[in-house]
Amino acid sequence: MIETALIIVGLGVAAATLAAILWSIARPAQRLWPPIRYTSLTPILVWVPTFTLFGALLALGTLGWGELALPQWLRYGVGIPLIVIGNVVVWSAVADFGIHKTGGAIGGLQTSGLYRFSRNPQYVADIGMVLGWMMLSAAPLALLVGVSAIIVLVSAPFSEEPWLRAHYGTEFDRYVDRVRRFL
Repeated sequence: MIETALIIVGLGVAAATLAAILWSIARPAQRLWPPIRYTSLTPILVWVPTFTLFGALLALGTLGWGELALPQWLRYGVGIPLIVIGNVVVWSAVADFGIHKTGGAIGGLQTSGLYRFSRNPQYVADIGMVLGWMMLSAAPLALLVGVSAIIVLVSAPFSEEPWLRAHYGTEFDRYVDRVRRFL
């Protein structure tokens, strides 16, 4: 029963987030992400779904722990380092970038630190953490929600880049020319 609820919540949040991203790509003048205006409600609209999706993923992995026959070297030798490195990278980027800018507030174009190597180091790190958890937990339902989370994370930059181009113009174009979207 709880697993069914977690799947519904996880897939529901992922589907709603993906729908908002696709809407924003198709209708940039009416975009939902990044937000047209950053308000006091914006962090709630950004962080509650994010932590809900990750929470459902963690819970499903814990509940289905080890149900898939994955080799131990993959689960522990690859899964744990992906989770640890992903956390170090994402929280370093958040510290450098700022919580408000991470949540859609306007600020200067970030091109230093980890952003010298990837235009989206936080998404890359999040994807690494999700993959790491999927491997470590070896739980089939965590795979299902994890893949949906990765689809959202891969899609998000496509709604952000037109916004960045509109705000930063040729500075952003020069940045795009020298730094890859992901890796």
